[in-house]
Amino acid sequence: MNSQGPQERSITEAAADWAVRLQAGGLSAVEQAQLAQWQAADPRHPEALAFARQTWEALGELRLDPELAGTAPPRRQAGRPAAHRARRRRLLPRVASAAVLVLAVALGWLQGPQALLYLQADYLTGKGQVRGVQLADGSTVELDSDSAISLDFSDEKRQVQLLAGSAVFDVAPMVGEEKRPFIVRSAGGQTRALGTRFVVGRESDQQAWVGVLQHSVAVSLDAPAQGGTGEQVVQQGQSVRYDPQSGVVALDGLDLQRATSWRRGVLVFDRQPLGVVVERLNRYRPGRVVLANRALAQRQVSAVFRLDMLDAALVTLTQELQVQRFDLAGVSLIY
Repeated sequence: MNSQGPQERSITEAAADWAVRLQAGGLSAVEQAQLAQWQAADPRHPEALAFARQTWEALGELRLDPELAGTAPPRRQAGRPAAHRARRRRLLPRVASAAVLVLAVALGWLQGPQALLYLQADYLTGKGQVRGVQLADGSTVELDSDSAISLDFSDEKRQVQLLAGSAVFDVAPMVGEEKRPFIVRSAGGQTRALGTRFVVGRESDQQAWVGVLQHSVAVSLDAPAQGGTGEQVVQQGQSVRYDPQSGVVALDGLDLQRATSWRRGVLVFDRQPLGVVVERLNRYRPGRVVLANRALAQRQVSAVFRLDMLDAALVTLTQELQVQRFDLAGVSLIY
């Protein structure tokens, strides 16, 4: 099954988040302003939100049933009245229909952006694939799942464009005849190597994060920031996130070894919300996992999952959290 491009996937997920928040209750004045700003930012946003709200409304009856939503202790099947079991059977077609809608929008938004990514990229990875690349100057790049880069090496510079996902760069130093700076550009900013090893993750068209595994880097925005600083030297063990609104901001407390655990073939979670866990799993396994309600997304998870056993990880999650899963055409609904 094909997957959405990074930008469309980001729009879909943001729309789904707003749909859940709207369904959960009234928005605060600040949230209403944020929603209005988000809808005005791109003509695709209102359409995506309308579709997401229709999907969540189709799941409305499921979310309102505490037991089916996974928010009440499970009862033994033998103790359930026949009427309850019949009602559950009637709900399944509606759940299936909603899952099909989610799948349809994913397929419908794929073709253009994903095809463009294939044309732009010099190296890329699919879902669940981790790849190492050696560049002409001796530098190496480790591409995370669902990631892509393009190269622009000349007599004056060594430049890499991170088009999607994340990557770890181990840079050949500027010694001897090598005088060209090594720069990674992504999401309206750039990271210039002052040392050897660092990671860059593209989160959206205007936001990325950088972590330094060895020595240091200089991070800067292409245009002046609306707030905060537009450039910063980041030392070993430190991380920052940048975007046009906030500038370059420190990410205190980020565990870089855990954030780059994919390099060791595992995903590590320590008391992370299930919503965060599912978001990462969706980057590494085929298909799409969807959570049926916001309360479920807040459940805490601590686990270590092998990248080559993520289907088993999904089974373990549902068993440990005592929730249900419904699979249909590449979509897994957890409720």
